[in-house]
Amino acid sequence: MTNARSLLVDPHTPGFYHCVSRCVRRAWLCGIDPYDGKSYEHRRDWVEQRLLELAEIFAGGLHAYAVMSNHVHVVLRIDPLAAVAWTPDEVASRWVRLFPATRDGEIDIEGCHVKEQTLLGNADRLAICRQRLGSLAWFMRSLNEPIARRANREDACKGRFWEGRYKCQALLDDAAVLTCMSYVDLNPIRAGIAEDLESSAHTSAHHRIATLREYPERAQQPLASIKIAVAAGLPSVTTEDYLDLIDWTARLTRGDKRGRIDAKEPPILRKLGLNERQWHQQMLGTETNYWRAIGSARALIEKATAMGQVWLKGIGSAQRLLRPQPV
Repeated sequence: MTNARSLLVDPHTPGFYHCVSRCVRRAWLCGIDPYDGKSYEHRRDWVEQRLLELAEIFAGGLHAYAVMSNHVHVVLRIDPLAAVAWTPDEVASRWVRLFPATRDGEIDIEGCHVKEQTLLGNADRLAICRQRLGSLAWFMRSLNEPIARRANREDACKGRFWEGRYKCQALLDDAAVLTCMSYVDLNPIRAGIAEDLESSAHTSAHHRIATLREYPERAQQPLASIKIAVAAGLPSVTTEDYLDLIDWTARLTRGDKRGRIDAKEPPILRKLGLNERQWHQQMLGTETNYWRAIGSARALIEKATAMGQVWLKGIGSAQRLLRPQPV
């Protein structure tokens, strides 16, 4: 049975979330369809560019993503309070950028200006737009709906492109955020379609590496969201720390891989209060050991109470992580 998403996602409180959207029909989102041999690789660019665009519009931050053959992973921080602080002009500008006026399939600059002024003259509508720009549901809707329409036009068909609704997990602490980000960034390597982070195209790790080549000074800055960091980042972790951590994790996952990262645990694990076993088990269990939320046993119990439940899948897994391993 599904639960009301409002029980999991508080519309008034900032939070981190892991969302997954999967295709519902046999035709693939991206890659080469093994059924008919047709390539849909170009759609990866559609999804990635849309994600990066939305990251500049919504009140939040895009922290990780991976565009796979038939599904998309994103790790987001949504901050409704940031949208509350925006001026009316900023809200109107962002909303019109999200839904621009068009003419003959092209963006109409003059029409966008008129639409923006009209919105500024309607306080009730502006308040609705402000609320939606700080909404996780509207972020995912603004990602999935345009991609579905574009894919349907290309395939000359109608009907659902995505499953009924996206999967969503609340990330309750820094360890949960980082293990989930690593899980997302390492998807192509685990799937065997990439050898390392640099060849993992259409992932946030690949995007961060490309950005550091252009701006190497950012390596020692706190790990923040991709594009504009509207939301708070993880101040105890630098971008270089994170890339070293997932590089080490990839080599741990694939024992045949060797390189500059040796077998020594990255120092960042100590900051998170995890050891190698705990990190690896929580990262690999992102979708199997947990369901609606990821975090420590205490955080999961508190989340269950807030949702009016007595238990959440994952509490047992989180408790087992704390037990000493038999020698």
